[in-house]
Amino acid sequence: MSTINAQRQALQKLLFPGGISRLWCPTLTHFQAARTPDPERIQAHLTTLSPDVKGILVPGSTGEGWEMTDSDIRGLLDIVLAAAAEQGIRVLIGVLKTSTDEVLACLDALEPLRTHPAVVGVTICPPKGSDLTQKALFDGLVQVLSRGWPTALYQLPQVTQNELAPETVAALIREFANVILFKDTSGEDRVAQSGLDFGGVFLVRGAEKSGYAPWPRTNGGPYDGFLLSTANVFAPELSEVLRLLDSGEQAAAEALSQKLESAVSAAFALVAKFPHGNAFANANKVLDHWMAYGEAAQDFEPPLLYSGVRLPPHFIASGGDILKAHGLLPENGYIVSKAG
Repeated sequence: MSTINAQRQALQKLLFPGGISRLWCPTLTHFQAARTPDPERIQAHLTTLSPDVKGILVPGSTGEGWEMTDSDIRGLLDIVLAAAAEQGIRVLIGVLKTSTDEVLACLDALEPLRTHPAVVGVTICPPKGSDLTQKALFDGLVQVLSRGWPTALYQLPQVTQNELAPETVAALIREFANVILFKDTSGEDRVAQSGLDFGGVFLVRGAEKSGYAPWPRTNGGPYDGFLLSTANVFAPELSEVLRLLDSGEQAAAEALSQKLESAVSAAFALVAKFPHGNAFANANKVLDHWMAYGEAAQDFEPPLLYSGVRLPPHFIASGGDILKAHGLLPENGYIVSKAG
């Protein structure tokens, strides 16, 4: 084992003494007004996730992190980190900026949180630009990784308009022991399927298409785990897919995976043309509304987005139909149950 890989392994054990969670979630940000998070709602959501999700990304795309200012992010983290520490959940801070300079400035602002007991590092994307070469992407990420933060690299071409080649990822990993995790939401899976040596970096899949059961190593796939937007809604079911694969119950895992994929595809199709926010956040907010309020969901106002736009009521009605059609609609929700 190389010195860099040994250092990475030691860092991973320090940050995750019980092992790295195989199910991560880029958590939703619940709002009580435009740009104003709802602390009680966020805490209730984290509490219901905590039995199955031990690692979260805050804020990710699903948490509307690309739209937030540094001040917004810090305010959200003040809420989330306190709740995560109570629940034993590890937090990767999403530093979702489109340029290297913006990422570096955000890291400076976050420096006081580096030693917070719930924080295990940051998540960064390459700089944005369809015309950027692999060398430009590499050089930009080198500047960020040189700051020494434990880091998850995030492949998100839907936003960055570029994609890190497997060779570029491998080169960064060979140079920096603080790269601990790699997330790919491209849906192309070129890095994980390349066969290159990634030095013990934990590989998680973020794409929702092509199902769930085929991808974990326990079923012959290339990934160590998942970092999925739909873990906001289906954490118990996704955790069960992993458990079934661990116990060799492949047929049951694949059946559950297909049911989830069908429901998720319908939810994303529902919000696909909505001109506000992003599909990851919008689809999951629709379904989470039902998970929170159960059969009474339509008695409550639809969720707000960061901008203050409220999702339309017909989305909520259709989301309930999707859950009901797939046998996933709860009678009581985690908010209503608590209130009752």
